[in-house]
Amino acid sequence: MDTAPGAVSWVVLADESWRYQPWSTLTADEVYRIMVLRQRVFVVEQACAYLDADGWDPQASHLWNDHRDATIAYLRVFAPGIKYPEASLGRIVTAPEVRRSGLGRRLVAEGLARIAAAHGPAPVRIGAQKYLEGFYGEVGFVRASDDYLEDGIPHLEMVRP
Repeated sequence: MDTAPGAVSWVVLADESWRYQPWSTLTADEVYRIMVLRQRVFVVEQACAYLDADGWDPQASHLWNDHRDATIAYLRVFAPGIKYPEASLGRIVTAPEVRRSGLGRRLVAEGLARIAAAHGPAPVRIGAQKYLEGFYGEVGFVRASDDYLEDGIPHLEMVRP
């Protein structure tokens, strides 16, 4: 089992206390745990050297779930007109230890619920890694672009009407 900082040795999924906050209210410890998960997956696991701190975080609200002292699920939420004309989700990620547990689907559902609560029933757009097209299709997203490369990884835009 991975014992690196931020690694989760075991997970109890029954306690899903979602946290949802704008950037300006996050503590240094919360930002650190979130960035550990994002870098662990998007940079180290996917072997992709890119700047994860892309400048968009201050304009997003952040949704995450911690277990013990580690963030195990995370995404950021953008209001309509910030990244796309539609509201959007981004940096959707779960820790390797919790994959195939259903937590990713619950994370996306919670993000969509937060958008609906704030903006009503409206389309949501994402920029998804191509290999996850089926996953996002299962939660109502449909392809909305041709494939494109982002940081050397095949992506596509998808919309949930």
